[in-house]
Amino acid sequence: MMKTIKTLFLSAVACGLISSCDTDIESTSIQNPYTYGDQYYQNLRDYKASDHSIAFGWFSQYGQQNSMAVRFMGLPDSLDICSLWGGIPAKERTDIWEELRFVQKVKGTKMLVVAITRIDAETDDHAFKQAYNEAKQMPAGEEREQALLRAIEMYAEYFLDQVFLNDLDGFDADYEPEGDFLSGNYFVHFMKYLSKYMGPNPDITKEERLKLIQERYGTGVTDTNKMLCVDAPGDPSSELYDICDYYFKQAYGGGTSSGWPIEKVVFCCNMGDGWQGTMSDMYEQARYQPANGRKGGFGAFFIHRDYNVHENNPYPYKRFRECIQIQNPAVY
Repeated sequence: MMKTIKTLFLSAVACGLISSCDTDIESTSIQNPYTYGDQYYQNLRDYKASDHSIAFGWFSQYGQQNSMAVRFMGLPDSLDICSLWGGIPAKERTDIWEELRFVQKVKGTKMLVVAITRIDAETDDHAFKQAYNEAKQMPAGEEREQALLRAIEMYAEYFLDQVFLNDLDGFDADYEPEGDFLSGNYFVHFMKYLSKYMGPNPDITKEERLKLIQERYGTGVTDTNKMLCVDAPGDPSSELYDICDYYFKQAYGGGTSSGWPIEKVVFCCNMGDGWQGTMSDMYEQARYQPANGRKGGFGAFFIHRDYNVHENNPYPYKRFRECIQIQNPAVY
């Protein structure tokens, strides 16, 4: 594995230099990404399957496709997980889906559905919202409570369908309730329902999960390894520790503190607002190593803004690639 990782990082550095030597993001060389042989991609997938601190990013604006900055093929090869902040591409956008599938299946980057989970903010045309509205009108009591819980489960199924019907790799629940009903114990119920179908839930066997999945999506669906993640500016409930793969901590003010198990915490900076600076927070978070064990990783909001070339970023993803190297140094 060490030899594989060495080969991978040497190739990844070469990739960055080859595909990013021109500062004009509209140039022909940037618009045609460099590709490699089967062994390179196998090494890449092996690395991502290994036990290591991950590199993560929220990605958006890929509906534009006007430069490699907003195309899936423009993302760093060593990115482990990508949250689809720009939404699930329309089916007719085959150009986007072809790139997404190549990065997902060949490069091994996990693609997550992501949403700010606020049931009050959803429109009334959804069945789950109609069930929720009806439950809210019921008189207080056990029947009302059960109806509310079922509406929350229907909301969870809405996201499950997006994951499974689009062959994506899991769900990133953005937990910023700001007064929404789906908070506290109700959010925990929402996540626990999702954890029947995905995530590292220790209370369900692979066989039990497969049965649930196939009852809903048919016998042709066999993937029981979808991811369940949560992101938030402050630590979510400890009841989620065992059922989430990662907690993407919105540490936008910098820092590397969290009460969660450190191996699940991915410290994330705000590239969206800070892209013109030095991104010192990202370097700090990539460099951080806990005294015991390892951290989950580092990441960035609006990762694609690190593609922009300026005085603090002389070529696309220079800083993000450096942070991958800092966190997981290549073995020479």
